[in-house]
Amino acid sequence: MVEMRSLFEEPKDDLRKLPWEELVARAQGCTLCRLKESRTSVVFGEGPVPCDLMFIGEAPGEVEDQMARPFVGPAGKKLDEILASVGIPREEVYITNTVKCRPPNNRLPQKDEMEACWPYLEAQIHRLKPKIIVTLGNAPTQLLLKTQEGITKLRGQFFPWRNGIEVFPMFHPSYLLRNPSKAKGSPKYLTWLDIQTVKARLDELRGRAQ
Repeated sequence: MVEMRSLFEEPKDDLRKLPWEELVARAQGCTLCRLKESRTSVVFGEGPVPCDLMFIGEAPGEVEDQMARPFVGPAGKKLDEILASVGIPREEVYITNTVKCRPPNNRLPQKDEMEACWPYLEAQIHRLKPKIIVTLGNAPTQLLLKTQEGITKLRGQFFPWRNGIEVFPMFHPSYLLRNPSKAKGSPKYLTWLDIQTVKARLDELRGRAQ
């Protein structure tokens, strides 16, 4: 059983209180971790605010760093395909990462980097008020759920989080690019099932709210 508890219970600087535009501006000038030294852009995120469905990846890659937009490289194109497979327009979801700056050589973000960036992500979640957060890959899944369990074990399940939000882990699209098989039980096959589960649950939650 994954232990659910809040991160940074009493942040010294509660960014959740900032107006959205000021939050974005603060992130653009952030110098809280070493990633400031190698970034070209701060990739804050994009999508409607508020938003029912939020996707959190690991970190911006090279293309994202150049364009200052999340998930616009090869993994982003794969994410677009995943969303389109169940009729979810990309424009209707909010997409961001655990860290807003590209790690050198596209390595995974380190624990202290994710902790430094957490107040921004927490503030985004607070303002978006999503019904479902889909975590893509190990980094965001382990960050939000406070666990060391891997994505293979956690994917495809809903976990209760804060304020009624449900967290649903899925494989990162880049993992699917490295594992192209569509055979039953493959990462691509499981992701196809997972996004259908997300769509069905989102429709259910939206129906309850009407």
